[in-house]
This record gives sequence, C-alpha cells and structure tokens, in this order.
Amino acid sequence: MDFWQDHSLEYLEMAFRTHYRQRLENPDGYGKRTGECGDTVEFFLIVKDGVLTDIHYDIDGCKNTNACANAVVEMARNLTVDDAWEKITPEAVINYLKTLPSHETHCAELAVGAFYLAVRDVLPCG
Repeated sequence: MDFWQDHSLEYLEMAFRTHYRQRLENPDGYGKRTGECGDTVEFFLIVKDGVLTDIHYDIDGCKNTNACANAVVEMARNLTVDDAWEKITPEAVINYLKTLPSHETHCAELAVGAFYLAVRDVLPCG
C-alpha cells in the first residue's frame, strides 16, 4: 500500500493543512471533546449576524483527526449557525474526505462532536 496513492487529494490536503489550527481568545463558541482513542479536538467559533465567519481548531491527535477537523472548518465556513448544525455530520465529513480509512471514522465523529459543542455554546439556549 502507498499512503500517497491510496488517498484522495481532499484527504491529503486536509490531513496536512495547519493554517486553521489556532487557539482563539474569547471565541463566541467553544467546544472540546476527547475520544476513546485519546485524541482531543477543540473548536473556536466567531459568529457575526448568525454566520460562522471564523472557525479555528486545535488538536492533540493523529493525521486522520486533523483531516476531519479541517474538513469541518472547510464545510462550515460562512454557514449560518443553524445550517452548520444541520449540515455538518460525521457522514458529511467522511464523504468530503473520500478516503478516510473505515477504521478511522471515529475521528469524524470526534471532530463533529467537538464542533457541535462549540455551536451549542453559540446558541442562546446553549
């Protein structure tokens, strides 16, 4: 097996990109989750007029978790909070990445779970 040949361009880009990996001070929404695998994902959201204008994350985890967190950022940027809540799912992240290994789908669940916590933190009843 050849790692570079076995993965989609989307997966490779998301697995190795780091420019959204940043901790924000005083975000409008914050969520953190640690998976059974030991990986931790944190999301930091800035919202203007109900739209997710700035999304950053930090992880302590593997390249699969990084790929999933980056995919969440790409998919959620400029969505309304309500649309993000509805459209960002583990299945959507897996589909976006195309070649996330089937034994690593828990990484998508972990990233989306942390993102949901951040979105819930933004909501008035959160």
